[in-house]
Amino acid sequence: MSLLRILFAAALLPLALAGCGGDDISRSFGLTRDAPDEFQVTTRAPLSMPPDFSLRPPRPGAARPQEMTSRQAAEAALAPQAVLQDNQPAGGMSAGQQAFVAAAGPAAPADIRRKLDADAAREQTDRGFADKLMFWRSPRDKAVVVDPQKEAQRLRENAALGHDATSGDTPIIQRKNDTLWDAIF
Repeated sequence: MSLLRILFAAALLPLALAGCGGDDISRSFGLTRDAPDEFQVTTRAPLSMPPDFSLRPPRPGAARPQEMTSRQAAEAALAPQAVLQDNQPAGGMSAGQQAFVAAAGPAAPADIRRKLDADAAREQTDRGFADKLMFWRSPRDKAVVVDPQKEAQRLRENAALGHDATSGDTPIIQRKNDTLWDAIF
């Protein structure tokens, strides 16, 4: 009878162990990693020495003025200009900002986005399925490769003669079809 009990217990043991194999057991033994929730992770402003020593110490339990709420942090990430406009001086831009903008050169045209989008649309031709199937290799003539040795020589000659660096033609590497197979495809 004891042999029958041992066999019965041996048969039920794998079933009992299979019932224990869940996430809770593996988490308890440290077999799974729990990553922190990225929406709950917050940053705290760094500690720094105040520029004015006559400041009053903070009140216990009061909100920290240099820390942003999660809503303000989201607004700063999505629309940084809105946050920057709140912190500007009364006259708009500071003198340093105005000098920096003036040194950057003339302002871009008002329709620059439209021009860039039109240029990108011209460059990007959407090939159909049949074209992709028949002409599966992209044409090599689109890629222009500058010959570095000849270009360096051209720039040295222009510098020695006192010419502008843009004068003269830029030497490029012309690729040739090596085999009959490359010529066909």
